[in-house]
Order: sequence, then structure tokens, then C-alpha cells
Amino acid sequence: MAFDSLSERLNKAMRNVVGKGTLTDANMEDMLKEVRVALLEADVNYRIVKQFLEDVREKARGQNVLSSVEPGEQLVKIVHDQIIELLGDEDATVTFKQNGITVIMLAGLQGTGKTTSVAKIANYFKTKENRNSLLIAADVIRPAAIDQLRTLGQEIGCEVFSLGTEHPALETVRAGMEYARNNGFDTVFIDTAGRLHIDEALMNELKEINTLVTPDEILLTVDAMTGQDIVNVAKAFQEALPLTGLVVTKFDGDSRGGGVLSVKKITGVPIKFVGEGEKISDMNRFYPERMADRILGMGDIVTLVEQAQEKLDMEENQKLAERMLAGTYTLDDMLKQFEQIQKLGSFGGIMKMMPGMGQYADMLDESKANGSMKKTKAIIQSMTKYEREHPEKLRGTMKKRIARGSGTKVDDVNRLINQFNRMKKTVGALGAMNRAGTLNEESLNRMAENATKQVELLKKGRRFR
Repeated sequence: MAFDSLSERLNKAMRNVVGKGTLTDANMEDMLKEVRVALLEADVNYRIVKQFLEDVREKARGQNVLSSVEPGEQLVKIVHDQIIELLGDEDATVTFKQNGITVIMLAGLQGTGKTTSVAKIANYFKTKENRNSLLIAADVIRPAAIDQLRTLGQEIGCEVFSLGTEHPALETVRAGMEYARNNGFDTVFIDTAGRLHIDEALMNELKEINTLVTPDEILLTVDAMTGQDIVNVAKAFQEALPLTGLVVTKFDGDSRGGGVLSVKKITGVPIKFVGEGEKISDMNRFYPERMADRILGMGDIVTLVEQAQEKLDMEENQKLAERMLAGTYTLDDMLKQFEQIQKLGSFGGIMKMMPGMGQYADMLDESKANGSMKKTKAIIQSMTKYEREHPEKLRGTMKKRIARGSGTKVDDVNRLINQFNRMKKTVGALGAMNRAGTLNEESLNRMAENATKQVELLKKGRRFR
């Protein structure tokens, strides 16, 4: 994700003050130097960095912070709030008309993912707002763009309007709007032409479309990988069009993120959407506070829960939980759980959204973790239904057959069975406590403390019972 290196540096700086008994000018300045280096290395505009540090310094020197019981934690909150201010104080939303058609026009340079973003945002509003959208293919310069939009439209179940490349973009938009009015669409997305660079022909075409339809939203797609150039592109388009928001694509890449942190402060144009993957569902609303949490390693549990609700079969998960607590959990259930987890995306991405876990995400060998899960699934899938329900009945010849069928070793099969038995034993204990009415916060805390101690023993290379 963009901001990964920035997050690492900022977390290091924060750890230097959190836990200190008092906050002094000296240790605060040491922390601010680290923050300054982190922001500059992330390619944040140097004027923004200077103002950011001045604002933090001013608020941190207030008497309420210096005399706080936990001044270090107060300072982290100040930095957190300033990052939110940089990204935008409020969640920028798209407002739909109560009556009539809401028109959303997307513009951007070629290669920023504009056409894909049109389909992703249309899909977002179809699933979350139940919008009936028409996609107008107004990029008549590239025939491939029209074909791409048609393919994406079929994938998300949205109709695509096009007159082909023989007609000017303005004529396509005019005819498309008429078609939308006559066929009961409540939302129209206009995919405009892009260029490799900003030129007069591009801007004139966009101005003409804007004059013709007066869009309710004009969203500019920008590539997170271009760094500070995001600001320059946004300023150039802003001079020609009344931009209402930005769509930042390739946000899951390894960009430094400085342009994203700078653009709202410099241009005043809010970020409304971020694309974080290749899938059509990998487009999300941009929430400044949640992003600030992720940057400072506080996780983004709200987004994680929302994604779980959207992507997971909650009814099936409820049944799995009930079987676990009832002691009837099987290897079939474990297989279903793995399949559910994979729907949420990469392990590293999930860890970064969990409070306190972001710092460990980079330590995770993603390919090794995925390989381990594939191996486990293969072993379970090589078993018969009876064997999945009664793994304790497996004999040597059965294990050899399962190992051959899954392309693994007998040791791998034994390891999985042992892992399953430990999990079933732990969950069984929870189920027994639940049935006895003794499952409460205190008992859960004791179990968590015991698990933590066991992990520490493992780190030291000691065995435990």
C-alpha cells in the first residue's frame, strides 16, 4: 500500500516519545526531526511539511499536553489529527439528485486507470446504493477503451452506450444522455478521452462536454505511483474544469504517497475514491480518519469489518461458529474457513487493517503463507467426507494415499491433523464454558494472557504445555 515506508518511519518516531514520563522540548524536537525526514522521504511537498511541523509543535506545546498524564500519547494524537487535516477533515461523498439523472464525469491522463475506475465506481454504487447506471463511452480516440468499457459493463451488469469512433465525443455524450432519459437510468458515468500529457485539444473537448451536460461530479483519476506529479496534474485540470474530487488508482502499489498527502492541501480538491487492487470490487470510498489510522499503525478495523460483511457469507460463518462451540467442528469446516479468508484478500493487507498488526505485515512471507494455505486445502480435499469428519480414524495407509493425492508428505498430513486437534481442543473448552455460563470477559482475558505467555516462550525457544 502507498504510505508503507512512511508508516514505518512515523511509527519509529512515535515510539521514541510514547511511554516517556514527561514531554520536553528536546525529546519532542527529536521526534519532529524524524517526522520531517519521513514526510520528505515520502515525497510530501516541502511547504506542506514545514507547515505540518509548525502546527504540531504549536499544539504540542500547549499546557494541556505538557501536563498530560501520557504526553507521548497526546503527541501521537496531535500528529494523527494533523494527518487527517492534510487528507481532508471530512469524508467527501457523492451526492445524488433526488429527481432526475446524476451525471458523473471522469477525466484523467492516459494510463491512470480511468476507464477501469468508471466501471469500479459504477459497481460500487450499484452494490451499495442500488443505482441504475449507464456508462457512456466517450473516449473515441482509443477503440480499445470502448471495447474495454463494454467488457467491464458486462461484468458488473451495467449497460454501455457508444456510437463508436466515427462520431465525435460530444455527439456520443449528447445521444447517450438522451438514451439515459428515455430508458429510466438514474445515474450516468461519462468515460472521457485521456492523453499521454495535458494538451489544448484534450482540455477543449472536456470543456465542451462540461458545458453540454454540466456534470454533478467531475472526478479526476490520478496514479498514486506518480508521486508529486499528482498535484501538478490536479492543478492543470482544475484550471480547465470545476473538479469535485479525485480518484487515486494503484493505491496498493509501493508508491511513497507524498502526492496523496499533499494534493488536498494545495488544490483544495478532496480524494473521494481509492483503488486498491485489480478486482472490480477493489474500489473504496476514501475516509481521511481511517487512512490516518493506517498510516500511524492503528489499523482500520472498520473497513475490515465492512469488507467482511460484503465479501463473506455471514450466514455460513454463523453456522461455523455454532458448530465450533458445539464441538462438532470438522476439517470440512476448516476448509470453508480458509476459502472465506481468501475472499478478504492478502494476509498482509488484512494484517495492516488490524490494530497493532501493521508493523508485522512486512515480516510476513506472503508467498509462503499462500503456499501453506494451498497445501492445507489440497490435503483436506484429498480426503473422503468420512475422513474429514473423523481425522482421528486415519491410519498410515490412508495418510500415504492423502499425501500422494495432495502432492505432499505424510509429515504434512500429520502436522495438519495435530493443528486441527489443538484448535478443536481450544474451541471445545470455549464451548464448554459457554454452555456452563462461565464464558465472560474475565475468562477470555485469562486465556489471552496465557496465549501471550506461550508465544513469548516460543520466541525464546522453550517448549510449553
